Amino acid sequence: MQNPSRPAAGYPPANGYPPPQPGAAYPYNAQYYPNQPYPPPYNNQPYRASSSRTFVRTFLIAMIVVFITMGVIIFILWLVLRPRLPEFRVDSLSITNFSTSDTSVSGNWNARFSVYNPNKKLSIYYDAVDSVVSYWTEIVAETRIPPFKQSKRNQTFVDASFAAKDAYVDRRALGVINADRTRGTLSFSVRLLARAEFKAGGWRARNKIVKVLCQSLLVSISPSNSSASGSGKLEAPKDCQVGLTCG
Repeated sequence: MQNPSRPAAGYPPANGYPPPQPGAAYPYNAQYYPNQPYPPPYNNQPYRASSSRTFVRTFLIAMIVVFITMGVIIFILWLVLRPRLPEFRVDSLSITNFSTSDTSVSGNWNARFSVYNPNKKLSIYYDAVDSVVSYWTEIVAETRIPPFKQSKRNQTFVDASFAAKDAYVDRRALGVINADRTRGTLSFSVRLLARAEFKAGGWRARNKIVKVLCQSLLVSISPSNSSASGSGKLEAPKDCQVGLTCG
C-alpha cells in the first residue's frame, strides 16, 4: 500500500516543493518560504472617525441648547417688558408757494408729527430720521429730522420742513396733481424711516428700523389754477401706520 504522505507516482508535488523525508525535521529554507511583508500596523482610522462623529454630535447639541436658552430669555424679556410700537400722527401739514409746470413741482411743506411712546418700561431713542413727501407714486420733497428721545409713556411733537424747486415729476402723476388741484384738494403722503433703540435701564435691545406711513393727507388749496402759486392746510389730523424691522 502506498504511503499517503508521499505523492502519487507520476505526479509532481502539490506545492511545487519536494516533501520532507519521513522522521526528519522540517527544514527551513528561504527558497521554500519567500520573504513576506510584515503585517500592516494597527489602523486607528475607525477610532478617529468615531471621535469626529462624537465631536460633531456634541457641538450640535450645545448649539441647540444655546438657541433654546436664548429663545427662553427673549421670551421672558418680552413678557416682562411688553414692548409696543410707537404711535405717530400728523397733526398739521401746510403748503406754500405750490406750483406746477409741464414736468415739475415746486413748493414748501411744513409738517408737525405727534409721536407717543406707549411703553411702561421702555424708552426710545430715534436716530437718523429721514422723511419724504410724495404724491401718488412720485416723491416731490425730502428732508432729515434731528434725532430725538422719548421716555416712558411720553408724547413728543416733531416738526419737519420740506422744500422742492422744479422737482421732476412723471407726466401721469403731474396730470393727477393738476386734476386734483382744480377740485381744490390735494392728497399727499408722508413717510418716515428712523433707526431706533429701545432701552430699559441698562438693557438695550438691538437697533430697529421704524417705518411710518401717513397716507391720504388731504390739503385744501387755493387758488385752483395750476399755473399760479397756491397755499393750503391739512383738513384734519391723520393717524399713521407704523412698522418695525431689524436694523
